[in-house]
Amino acid sequence: QAQVVESGGGLVQAVGSLRLSCTVSGTRFGALAMGWFRQVPGQEREAVACITDSGGSTDYMDSAKGRFTISRDNAKNVAYLQMNNLKPGDTAMYYCATDGSTRRVDCTLRPSDYIAWGQGTRVTVRS
Repeated sequence: QAQVVESGGGLVQAVGSLRLSCTVSGTRFGALAMGWFRQVPGQEREAVACITDSGGSTDYMDSAKGRFTISRDNAKNVAYLQMNNLKPGDTAMYYCATDGSTRRVDCTLRPSDYIAWGQGTRVTVRS
């Protein structure tokens, strides 16, 4: 089974930046799309960004476009989420996950398509 571990969260002031890291083991990392998701208490988990297996295509939630960048290093089995110009509305627990399919052309923003999840890393943005 896959193991997924996020890191890099923390407390940051508005307009600041953070880079989250996601280290994956126990699966064919280079054959799977990756996704970053976030969840606020009382709300549903929502997709932030995804990236295809080779890193050639990405997708983002609307509020992340222009501010966040997802990337990956397949030689290191690590995915990243660079978050710039952070806003208080970005405060959430952030999760990384592996897609369950190797047969997609584009990555998916549907949480149900992902099968291996990390424990999360907390991001808090102060006004």
